[in-house]
Amino acid sequence: MTREEKSQVIEALTTQLTDGTIIYLADISGLNALDTSNLRRACFKAKIKLSVVKNSLLEKAMEKSDKDFGNLPTALKGNTSLMLAETGNAPAKLIKEFRKKSNKPLLKGAYIEEAIYIGDDQLDALVSIKSKEEVIGDIITLLQSPAKNVVSALQSGGNKLSGIIKTLSEK
Repeated sequence: MTREEKSQVIEALTTQLTDGTIIYLADISGLNALDTSNLRRACFKAKIKLSVVKNSLLEKAMEKSDKDFGNLPTALKGNTSLMLAETGNAPAKLIKEFRKKSNKPLLKGAYIEEAIYIGDDQLDALVSIKSKEEVIGDIITLLQSPAKNVVSALQSGGNKLSGIIKTLSEK
């Protein structure tokens, strides 16, 4: 790979890192061709962009990016695959689901909305992260609950009052 090609790859990676808010680093080495193909299909269905990258080029792209990746570059050892997604827990769920059949891919690290996770032991924590839409749904549910209670109390009070008036009018 020539110096010019490397600089183009670094530029492309820098753009991806700058534009993306959810970045996962995984190790998919050791997967056979069929498993790798199945992983790529699963990523495509889950709207996750998967690409194998050179560690040195990815590290340079992280340095050029305006984001603070903290200790994430320390995870760049061995084979590295870059997973970019729009939902924070989608790659973690995909990795966990895929590992039911195989012991790979291994999570090396993740950068999610300025939070940094390093190591495969963080996978369960990443799976439990709620997406922005799920959090908004929970907040709306919580906000609707008191209003529903007030409406139901008013309705039940009206029913009691009408029952009392009806009983008095019959006497």
